[in-house]
Amino acid sequence: MRFDLRHLRAFCTLAEELHFNRAAERLHLTQPALSRRIQALEEVVGTPLLKRTTRSVELTEAGRAFLVQCRLGLGHLEHAVTVARRTAEGETGELRIAYMDFAINGRVPELLRAFREAHPGIRLDLRFLATSHQRVALMEHKIDLGFLIGALDNPRICNFPFDQEAYVALLPATHRLANVKELRLADLANEPFVLGNGENWSAYRDRFFVLCHQAGFFPEIVEEASSSEGIFGLVAAGAGVTVYAGCARNIQRRGLVIRPLEDVRETIPVFAAWNTAEPSPGLVRFTTFLKQFCVAQSGFGSDDEPSVGR
Repeated sequence: MRFDLRHLRAFCTLAEELHFNRAAERLHLTQPALSRRIQALEEVVGTPLLKRTTRSVELTEAGRAFLVQCRLGLGHLEHAVTVARRTAEGETGELRIAYMDFAINGRVPELLRAFREAHPGIRLDLRFLATSHQRVALMEHKIDLGFLIGALDNPRICNFPFDQEAYVALLPATHRLANVKELRLADLANEPFVLGNGENWSAYRDRFFVLCHQAGFFPEIVEEASSSEGIFGLVAAGAGVTVYAGCARNIQRRGLVIRPLEDVRETIPVFAAWNTAEPSPGLVRFTTFLKQFCVAQSGFGSDDEPSVGR
């Protein structure tokens, strides 16, 4: 025979009351039913837990030790029930969120900070992934949500326009064009370029090369880097110039100047994307918060409904 929660609760109640009738009343049992539960529990444990006389009930030494562990066990079980219910309601749990350079240097940190304050029970597992890698990870359910360049064209993916970044030029502080307040992209046609490498920056490079083609040139790439820090460092060192997202203004780096490109009207679209196949309650809570955040902060996204498979 095995005991269950009914036996444990009966024992703990009796240990508090040390009186069968009062304990039975609290448990909504008859006194004989309570006695049978305690006897069954003692049989399974293999030792007396109570000393019974006609006038009193006392815990044995084994009973006192068993009571301590019972209370701990019941406390853990009650906590487990609470956690399960909060997880089902999206109040707790874990979300795997991926980001690329423009997102983490832009508005994403502000969003994540606000969400953590509003929902401290949900742990955010943040990881850097290039846009191309995020697309695969979303389809394979390796991440719950990603911030990436452009929408992911798949019927299972919901794409929400989170931000849009202007293109800007980054120049060494000593560059001959550093004092020009506004540049045209064609002004950089004969300059050596520093770009992110093809593995991590393919989504951006595709868009940038189209802009260069429209401006009548193809950039001479002299250096490549895997990260924004590498790009900034190479430009500051005078290796070349680059074109980056406007969020570069959020990053302080000596030796660099940032200039707008007055002839480039296109922007870099940053989307939040998630798989709509069986989203967790936590993901639903996060995406709802994300949409409200966008509307409250700048209105961006207020007129843009999420698109699926765009």
